[in-house]
Amino acid sequence: MTDASKNIGWIGIGKMGLPMSALVAKAGYAVTAFDQSAARIAAAQAQGISIAGSAAEAVRNRTAVITSLPDDAALHTVMLGAGGIIGAMAPNSVLIETSTVSAEASAEVDAAAKARGIAYLRAPVSGNASIVHTGALTCFVSGPKEAFESAKPLFASFTRAQTYLGPGEEARYAKLAVNLMIAVSAAMMAESLALARKGGIGWQDILKVLDDSAVASPMVKYKTTPLRARDFESTFSCKQMAKDLDLILGAGHAVGVPLQLAAQVRETYGAIVAQGDGETDFIATVRHLEKLSGLGEPNLGEPNLGEPKL
Repeated sequence: MTDASKNIGWIGIGKMGLPMSALVAKAGYAVTAFDQSAARIAAAQAQGISIAGSAAEAVRNRTAVITSLPDDAALHTVMLGAGGIIGAMAPNSVLIETSTVSAEASAEVDAAAKARGIAYLRAPVSGNASIVHTGALTCFVSGPKEAFESAKPLFASFTRAQTYLGPGEEARYAKLAVNLMIAVSAAMMAESLALARKGGIGWQDILKVLDDSAVASPMVKYKTTPLRARDFESTFSCKQMAKDLDLILGAGHAVGVPLQLAAQVRETYGAIVAQGDGETDFIATVRHLEKLSGLGEPNLGEPNLGEPKL
């Protein structure tokens, strides 16, 4: 992007949007943001982000606009509803949408953007609120290739890597595919850990086994650290994972892919949410399986203490 395009409009400054927008501002862009939440606006102002009086004001006359929204409903309202930002954006500008939403809702935005001469880049980010401030997020991008190439410096200000996947909704499917792997991995870890504990293996010992084994993916290693201390504070909640699994199942139905594991894991997260634990971290599948298995809290002491053998 050129120096003339340093003014960025930003819509949605929540757990992901605020730290991302702060990184963009630190990179030398002038960021003007808007959010419906007064608390989020105050937090953004504390970080030096300029605040607009409305979404339309935030995006008007901007060369690029970035959005970070919670779901399909918010996407539709912000983009296409009364006072939607696409109607306020300038022709030939670039819209970069970073959320996890359905391909169907995204395609509606694309049609509206094309009608206004706006280049629409789907750019869902991969990572969570605990790492976003470090710039370690990655993103998958699809949409007009020329717009992606020109926006690379902007992407680099808040993500460490960007993978361009095609001209349409490819990025949406990529994000859902990755989140499917994460959800199933969390369910798999829950069953593995419960089985090991039932077999008399100590909590710290089995976590070390996972870390040192062939299954020690970055996802596994990322979660064994909080599990050692039984920390279930949310980086990405069970409720959010249930929402994403609904999107995943909808995408599978739309393109004719049977997703049996996704359906089963969706029911697991549904049970966790129904029990009042929807705001806990998605790895709370571990605690859920322990309850189903008749296991209480493990001993968090030194390794090799073991579990009572059955």
